[in-house]
Amino acid sequence: MSAPTNAPLNALMNEYGQPIGEPVPGWSARPVPEAVTLEGTYCRLEPLDAGRHAADLYAAYHAAADVRDWTYLAVGPFERPEDYRRHAEAAAQSTDPRHYAVIDRKTGKAVGSLALMRIEPAHGVIEVGHVTFSPLLKQTPLSTEAQFLLMRYVFDTLGYRRYEWKCDSLNAPSRKTAVRLGFQFEGIFRQAIVYKGRNRDTAWHSIIDKEWPLLKQAFDAWLAPANFDDAGRQRQSLTDVRAQHSQGA
Repeated sequence: MSAPTNAPLNALMNEYGQPIGEPVPGWSARPVPEAVTLEGTYCRLEPLDAGRHAADLYAAYHAAADVRDWTYLAVGPFERPEDYRRHAEAAAQSTDPRHYAVIDRKTGKAVGSLALMRIEPAHGVIEVGHVTFSPLLKQTPLSTEAQFLLMRYVFDTLGYRRYEWKCDSLNAPSRKTAVRLGFQFEGIFRQAIVYKGRNRDTAWHSIIDKEWPLLKQAFDAWLAPANFDDAGRQRQSLTDVRAQHSQGA
């Protein structure tokens, strides 16, 4: 007895009657991310540079009331400026992960960082990770725009097919953020890694290239100045804007 395939009724078949995936005509390996600067309306992403960014980032992270933001990160917290600077120096030398600092365009200061990692050019798969946002960045248009700028670079400039978000399955805020940004939850990888001396079951999320055009329209609409009142409060949520664009598709 053959194993069930769970193939859809309209699946492509090869000459042996086996279901196979749809062709990807003209596919070639994608470029690797570079040390580029990505300009937005509210923020700018710059290649992480310890000399330019470490002092601002250390101060921004220490604006938090406690160190809970480091619980689900593989590094930190950093007690002294020199400790964080050493970390930033090492991170700045890495090409996978490729780290970027988030710069607040109003102040010119770095207020967070994130990275592209687990880069697979042959398959067009890449992950966003090491998301380390300070209180100066969280729950602001900058935080959403920073994520959008990196997505746009990956899909529109580099031409990747799959963009991943992974986090500790117990990290509820991270999972909520992934869904808000338009990632699809795919499942839990049990006992995926050990970090900080404890187990991590990893929640997987993704966006694929077919989903990107509608998501991009929603990000553009949400980030438009008209979507914010004089106090900087959103008039419509990103989730609502995305739903409206999906209905109009």
